[in-house]
Amino acid sequence: MTQELTVMMFTWEFPPRIIGGISPHVYHLSKSMAKNDVKVYVVTCDFPGAPQHEVLDEVEVFRIDSYKNPAPNFATWVYLMNMNMQKEAAALVKSLGGKVDVFHAHDWLVANVGIGLKHVFRKPLLATIHSTEIGRRNGIHSDYERMIHETEAWLTYEAWKVICCSDYMVSHVRWAFGLPEDKLVMIPNGVNAQQYTKNKNTNLSQFRRKFALPEEKIVLFVGRLVYEKGIHVFVNAVPKVSEKVNAKFVIVGNGYMKEPLSKLVKSMGLAHKVTFTGFVDDETLGNLQRCADVCVVPSLFEPFGIVALEAMAAKSPVVVSDTGGLSEIVEHDVTGVKVYPDNPDSLAWGITKVLLDENYANRLKNNAHKRVQQNYDWDKISQQTKAVYKAVLKEYSKSFWA
Repeated sequence: MTQELTVMMFTWEFPPRIIGGISPHVYHLSKSMAKNDVKVYVVTCDFPGAPQHEVLDEVEVFRIDSYKNPAPNFATWVYLMNMNMQKEAAALVKSLGGKVDVFHAHDWLVANVGIGLKHVFRKPLLATIHSTEIGRRNGIHSDYERMIHETEAWLTYEAWKVICCSDYMVSHVRWAFGLPEDKLVMIPNGVNAQQYTKNKNTNLSQFRRKFALPEEKIVLFVGRLVYEKGIHVFVNAVPKVSEKVNAKFVIVGNGYMKEPLSKLVKSMGLAHKVTFTGFVDDETLGNLQRCADVCVVPSLFEPFGIVALEAMAAKSPVVVSDTGGLSEIVEHDVTGVKVYPDNPDSLAWGITKVLLDENYANRLKNNAHKRVQQNYDWDKISQQTKAVYKAVLKEYSKSFWA
């Protein structure tokens, strides 16, 4: 296959290393880009058991040792990881005869390596901003948070174009970093809807018995158990929903709020109705999303809302906070239910509305599944990304940098 252009992507997470949404995003984007005649090199951190170099559907993945130097804290670790990644990636670019057209950095954690190589090889840098510190923390409250914010600002300044996954994030990033409008591009996140048809042989009724009794509805939360994901709102809605519906609340994920919320559930006398599963494998998660009676995304800050998109692809009705990217993904009463953010009463109302009306729930999930296939297909997203690369290269070719 002849590739039209070559891109080197930088990310601190890539399967099997999965911390958040960046890992699946880069995985699916890079593989779809390769199918669209783009040669992709992914440079990422090492992971126990994963090879240092491998080829996945024509995507070349290089995992760089990120623990070579001891670090007293996370900020120092990120700095040292960037230093080592920059050194190894520079050697890789040289081995390719400098034939890399574009560098593409995903979030602040790989800002230094992207910016450094941009200047060393005088090639354009693009950045995808998946989230911001000011959004996650609802402001900047410490020097540590300020360091992350300034790194994000530096990355957006150095990037030729800044890609955001929702119109909400475009306006948020423009405001947070004072960027000109023509520097920002909206390309949505995507979902691989086919993965939910792979395990059709799974006996779902038998599978769901591991989590709930046959007469119990399953209310599913998937995400990090942290404040901005609204997990506390979800838990506080449990008694309100339980008054009207016989339901089991399944919480998938880990985070610092797990212990205090587990104690709260016990104090409510509802420990038998709430299950904290911790982290689960992809197959288990996919089956849970398929057999859930409703999937709930109660985030307070959400740049995009990939969990909602996955639920929609799995044909599970969704109830989401009317905030951020979630507001764009879900159309109220058409593809899901939108509720007031940080409001357990409103959340309970939305969950109950779906659980008590089967026809309504079926209409929502069928509409949502069609919407996912129309708007959030990885092939379309990779073509949009490739078009941005080509537009940048056209501008670059006329600049003094070329």
